[in-house]
Amino acid sequence: MEGVVEPVQLTSEELSELRRAKWILEHPSLAIRMTNLLGVPIEKGFKLLPKGCAKLVHRSVRAALFQTLKAATLSLGSHQQTPSSDRFHKIIVGTSGAVAGTFGFASLPVELPLSTAAMLRSIADIARSEGHRLSDLETQLACLEVFALGGRPPGPRDQENQYWIIRAGLARAISEASTYLANRGIVNETAPAIVRLIAAIAGRFGVIVSEQIAAKAVPLVGAASSSAINLIFMGHFQRMARGHFTVKRLEKKYGAQEIEDLYRSIPVPLPPKDRESTRPVH
Repeated sequence: MEGVVEPVQLTSEELSELRRAKWILEHPSLAIRMTNLLGVPIEKGFKLLPKGCAKLVHRSVRAALFQTLKAATLSLGSHQQTPSSDRFHKIIVGTSGAVAGTFGFASLPVELPLSTAAMLRSIADIARSEGHRLSDLETQLACLEVFALGGRPPGPRDQENQYWIIRAGLARAISEASTYLANRGIVNETAPAIVRLIAAIAGRFGVIVSEQIAAKAVPLVGAASSSAINLIFMGHFQRMARGHFTVKRLEKKYGAQEIEDLYRSIPVPLPPKDRESTRPVH
């Protein structure tokens, strides 16, 4: 019938991957995981944070993201589509968490850029494993985009598909930054396009960082628990990256609007019991 658009026909494996990606992207659960680790709500940790914490987090997040954007615009590896090394990157972040647990909140300006850089490497590694070219500016900015994903508890049905709401909110900032970087080739921290991109991502990433810090503020959290919290922190963004780049891989094959429509039509599935990612983890 004229005017009727046929729905895209994914393979059964691809449809399973998209369902899995939707489960990941719509169920971040970072705060819940840290609460389960500590045995107490992280809201208690927020009450224990020192005055001026919000300002320090804000400055540290922006500084870390600026450095991460600079790293993201460099070549991060080959295009070879091999499994990502998720565990290796978790070891790096776990170690930095142990150091931060020893020195406390004052170590944030040093520890956050290091852990964020390690997360970028892992996010890029996952993008590569999903078939994306790390030399492409689009992929580099998509890696940075992952830092804005997640960080909210599961909500009512009218809060579903937050993934697309977040992407739509970042679309203009990413487009402007892409145009600027394509023309200039360097990251200028004072350029309006770069400032707007960092601000858009920092607004969401800062919330997740604050949750992480609040968890570490809970009494009796020492170096070992700080390391465990960092591992959960890293695992959260690895999950978001896996879901994000699965969606983007399917978008390249079938079209962005087609995959978005199909994604939205899929009921949020129950949590899979077999594994945490759409592809094997090594």
